Amino acid sequence: MRHDGRVKTTFPMAPHGQLGYDVTEVESFLEKARAAYSGAAPTRATGTTAIDSERIRRTAFSMTKGGYATAHVDAALERLEDAFADRERQRSLSGEGDAAWFAGARTAAEEIVARLDRSDGHRFDRVGFLTQGYHPEDVDRFAKRLSGYFGEGQALSIDDVRAVVFRARRGGYREAQVDVVLDAVVDVMLAVR
Repeated sequence: MRHDGRVKTTFPMAPHGQLGYDVTEVESFLEKARAAYSGAAPTRATGTTAIDSERIRRTAFSMTKGGYATAHVDAALERLEDAFADRERQRSLSGEGDAAWFAGARTAAEEIVARLDRSDGHRFDRVGFLTQGYHPEDVDRFAKRLSGYFGEGQALSIDDVRAVVFRARRGGYREAQVDVVLDAVVDVMLAVR
């Protein structure tokens, strides 16, 4: 497609000299997501891997010169994740009913709260002394916000959870373990909104 003499792109490109998401990877993933959302049967072009809200949340793209601006792609993926989660919820509600859906969300929330109730510095496993992990003070501070959300109904948005950033520290918390809990928090928040 051409527009005003230029190739039309799905997202703005990263500024000159900065890395962005690989255009081919992003476009390929979006094509698969569109097919999955529309219920189209997988083709050779779209692949056979199922796409759901969790897969969208865990998707990562290579960084390259001349790629898409990351903030625009990330925002689109968040909207896409929300759309898939809403549809998954509606399908589950029609099959299982409200009680079963909310029971699953309640169970997940209880597991999260049990993790958050651990003492500062001990909520997650630590990486080795020479390995970088998430700074425990940052994670513990955010864990208190999560506890306020789950225990006292304090305000916290899905975007707050998605956008949280922790400093790196040698011997810090194991990143993968923290990320799994944050993903579970997003799942619960999407389930009950």
